[in-house]
Amino acid sequence: MSFFNKIALFKTVHISPSPLLRCLPVAIVGLLSACGGSSGGQSQSEVQAPQMSAAALVGEKIFKDSSLSASGKMSCATCHLPENAYAQTNDLSVQLGGSDMSVPGLRAVPSLRYLHLTPAFGFDKDGKAKGGFTHDGSADTLASQAETPLLAAHEMANTDRASVVEKLKRSTYVNEFKAAFGTGIFDNTNAAFERLLFALQQYQKEDADFHPYDSKYDQFLAGKVKLSDAELRGLALFNNPQKGNCAACHTSAKGSDGSLPVFTDYSYDNLGVPRNRSIPATADSSYFDFGLCGVDRQDLKKRTDLCGAFKVPTLRNVATRKVFFHNGQMHSLRDAVNFYVRRDTNPEEWFPVMTDGTVWKFNDLPPDYIANVNTKEVPYNRQRGMAAALTADEVEDVLKFLSTLSDGYKP
Repeated sequence: MSFFNKIALFKTVHISPSPLLRCLPVAIVGLLSACGGSSGGQSQSEVQAPQMSAAALVGEKIFKDSSLSASGKMSCATCHLPENAYAQTNDLSVQLGGSDMSVPGLRAVPSLRYLHLTPAFGFDKDGKAKGGFTHDGSADTLASQAETPLLAAHEMANTDRASVVEKLKRSTYVNEFKAAFGTGIFDNTNAAFERLLFALQQYQKEDADFHPYDSKYDQFLAGKVKLSDAELRGLALFNNPQKGNCAACHTSAKGSDGSLPVFTDYSYDNLGVPRNRSIPATADSSYFDFGLCGVDRQDLKKRTDLCGAFKVPTLRNVATRKVFFHNGQMHSLRDAVNFYVRRDTNPEEWFPVMTDGTVWKFNDLPPDYIANVNTKEVPYNRQRGMAAALTADEVEDVLKFLSTLSDGYKP
């Protein structure tokens, strides 16, 4: 499976003014169903972003509006900053929110870039989980995903949908919201809230800044620039199934339709990431974040074979991140890469060493679920004392390549 976390032109949507009509999200295009399939990126011919719809324009204002939170201090943009690929700019494992901005979260903040092609959650023909938004795939659309931060006690901390809508009514852009969705939109609270979510979705889909495809690697694929020798070596190691094996899930090649790679196949993996003691919730020894089978997600709690699995993220802009994995356990990309290749050969570097010298591997899972951890695929198929799949120099080359995935490259 993957190397990491496991830690377009859009049609304008014409919204009916009826407050009772729920708007369906724009169709999601060209999706992956397997590691080896199309990468589901943007066509190279699709380089000019269209003018954003009224829904998307008001969605941008919603995205940046801290008055929609209980504290009056948190907006979507508080944790998802455009200058850092719509991810956090600090190195906290989890962010603080709540009504007084002091409540710690439970998971690391993901980047919002390159989410526009994510398929709804489901199982492929081989029974493997794919798609969905958030670390556990519990939301099927960008719209439905946005409800969680608006209502979560450790984020924007609104008590219910109605409290969000009341704040929206007092916003400076309320007339723009009515113009986009109808003058009677507030006659139905749920309809107004659904429109708010839809507006956030359209902003993220229609604004090209959420999927610019302008990294050095994109320009390399377009034949506009060359990669350095170290970057080319890193790319080869990234793709080599006997070395990094990263491309097994972080697809790096163009799709058959010429689409640019998104560097994820939307699958899930169980990496056995170490427990992050800096997250206050982990002070309770009975607390575990099981990803697909809980804590947040409850519909798959009986699928114990899925416990500990988290979604494979895109690796675009990974070199700009300050924390890694679902629990923010690692704070440098070098550590994250080394964890993949040295987790099993040198477990003492990552997990607690007991008084008798044994290593407590996979200490963020109870014993019954340790068998779920991926130990069969490269680079995880190693034993303690064996050589790692990548040497120190090879890790450096992979890091050089990963840096070519950062947006905004200027030759």
